[in-house]
Amino acid sequence: MKRLRTALTLGAAALTASAQSWPAKPVRLVVPFPPGSATDTVARAFGGAVAQSIGQPVLVENKAGADGAISGAEVVRAAPDGYTLFFATNSPMAVAPAMKKNPPYDPIRDFTPIADIGRYTFFVVVHPSVPAKTVAELLQYAKDNPEKLNYATGNTTGIMSTAQFMHLGGIRMTHVPYKGEPQALTDLIAGRVQVMVVSAGTSVPHIKEGRLRALAVITTNRSPILPDVPTIAEAGMPKFSITSWAALYGPAKLPREIVERVNKEFLAAAQRPEVQATLERQAFVFVGSTPEKLAVFTKEQNDEYRAMMRVTGMEPD
Repeated sequence: MKRLRTALTLGAAALTASAQSWPAKPVRLVVPFPPGSATDTVARAFGGAVAQSIGQPVLVENKAGADGAISGAEVVRAAPDGYTLFFATNSPMAVAPAMKKNPPYDPIRDFTPIADIGRYTFFVVVHPSVPAKTVAELLQYAKDNPEKLNYATGNTTGIMSTAQFMHLGGIRMTHVPYKGEPQALTDLIAGRVQVMVVSAGTSVPHIKEGRLRALAVITTNRSPILPDVPTIAEAGMPKFSITSWAALYGPAKLPREIVERVNKEFLAAAQRPEVQATLERQAFVFVGSTPEKLAVFTKEQNDEYRAMMRVTGMEPD
């Protein structure tokens, strides 16, 4: 028993020393999507700013695949020492656990919340051949032509958002899934599919040039990048609840001292001009939060996605 107490005491002392010396070496920032994606771009902006502040490199590691579950599993296996951080989104932290019968981790138990980073901007768009200039007109057209409209998806936000959109609107459309937004957008612009919930980063240039028509933005407030486009609530769907977000986590049991330091560094990075410029180009809305608020938000999002799976009849795979 004495040996056990001694071991526990030494272990606690080592963790405290590690927390006090952080960062003593480069930090890995695991990202669940490939280079060039919106999440990768935002993560690299924050990582670069934090690296300058802490005097250590912040190395972005892209671990794409399985709706972000591959990256999540990578972080779960890492030591809780502050040198592996997860720049996560709703895909690995809420969607993948809801959509998989046997997810590789528990998003609540297996991670340490650090900071809510912010919200992505997604638009409901249609090909100009669709005779609808509002969400109400799109719903009526879809009701008059059941399953004749093809909708594209290139990520889990698109899948879940369109499922809820159809459920709330009482419509049926035909799903055409793609491996990513670029491929889906190519077919949307060509008119081979007609409807899509798509991120601002890939769609806004095409909207501005008239190749696509934006009917609503699925954020709480209108986006400064397209201020004339109504929010989904203004467009007649106040119960629409899908949110696309990014947040920072560590492995479970990350020491409190490190959590507080990392939280401070990432929230401060959001105030740097170069980071703000990147967020503006991506139409990404910074939020920032305490670890405690992120813990509550993560639980709420997991409950929300599971409930949405049930009401829309989607089955985990």
